[in-house]
Amino acid sequence: MASPQVSAKRQQDLQVQYTTYKNTLQALAQKIGDVEQESEEHKLVLDTLGPLPGDRKCFRMINGVLVERTVTDVIPALETNAEGLKNVLEDLVKQYKSKQEELEKWKKKNNVQVVQS
Repeated sequence: MASPQVSAKRQQDLQVQYTTYKNTLQALAQKIGDVEQESEEHKLVLDTLGPLPGDRKCFRMINGVLVERTVTDVIPALETNAEGLKNVLEDLVKQYKSKQEELEKWKKKNNVQVVQS
């Protein structure tokens, strides 16, 4: 009579672990989407500022404060930020893939099959 309770407890533990994996993957996917969007915004601004003269006035938001600069001042900072975002995006994609592989290994190890309801 104790074995059904143990199996129910194990099943519940597996369900919690699976939910944790899925939530982690979903959070990583959300972060990847946010970074991709920000990267696209940087690219759009760089493409817009590229053909403009270097002494032209432009504005940049820094920590919530709008600051007046020239195109020459802003482009290097934007390029640095865009490169940083690219690196962050690569790291997040690696984390996502490794977590996904970890989930697959866990599913095989525990003989878990996902049933969609």
